[in-house]
Amino acid sequence: MATWAATDIPDQTGRTVVITGANSGIGAAAAGQLARAGAQVIIACRNTEKGAAAAAAMSGPVEVRALDLADLSSVRAFAETVTEPVDILINNAGVMATPLRRTPDGFELQIGTNHLGHFALTGLLLDRIRDRVVTVASSMHRAGRIRLDDLNWERRRYQRWGAYGQSKLANLLFTYELGRRLTAAGSPVRAVAAHPGYAATNLQAHTESVLDLLMRIGNRVFAQSAANGALPTLYAAVTDVPTGSYAGPSGMSEMRGAPKLVQSSPAARDEDTAGKLWDLSEQLTGVTYKFG
Repeated sequence: MATWAATDIPDQTGRTVVITGANSGIGAAAAGQLARAGAQVIIACRNTEKGAAAAAAMSGPVEVRALDLADLSSVRAFAETVTEPVDILINNAGVMATPLRRTPDGFELQIGTNHLGHFALTGLLLDRIRDRVVTVASSMHRAGRIRLDDLNWERRRYQRWGAYGQSKLANLLFTYELGRRLTAAGSPVRAVAAHPGYAATNLQAHTESVLDLLMRIGNRVFAQSAANGALPTLYAAVTDVPTGSYAGPSGMSEMRGAPKLVQSSPAARDEDTAGKLWDLSEQLTGVTYKFG
């Protein structure tokens, strides 16, 4: 399947997809392709104005609803609007390498948005999800280390890339643990993950440092398009992959290319850490998963 492309997406008519952060970048590209294939797409994003502009450029049934993943009250409010069955939840939104900031709930911004917000959202929607949960991780998970005793960077010196790597490793630990728990409960719902490789998106423009300029240059010279970066997400969302799968680009160092199933780091497969992170995430978010 090394030549898989967006034109290979099967008919999605009658299916509902919720995708976070789809007002730009790979999220918007994925949402547009799913809507083109006939899915009812719900774009869940913080900036609904930008979401509406993105939706207007898509063909097919697309709706925009407000969701700020950095604020658990917003996550809960959004979840209450989702009364219909959801075939696919795509946990796509994220922030990268930001200065030290705290969410309204007191979480470090990157772990709060990239992991804890999506953990809470998935748990709140789980009884409505029929097919799968796709969580967008990053090859940067390989540089991540989970500090269960200081998940929110309250005791150690903040490192923006360390915080990003931790949040992306958390995405994979969550995906694999969710898959194990769904399987144990006899649920047909799959938990899978994807990463875009190096794709040109707005994600690289919020470090508030000289890195913004350097990454803009990198986007022009080295990165693949957002449309191509969205292919692993789409592959994970619509092909018959088993729970616990991880999709990424097939090219050198998984930076670009057609999607295929790839491997994650040994740390991402650490079941003991995954279980402890799950318990801590339930404690921090106040969202307890109910299976079955």
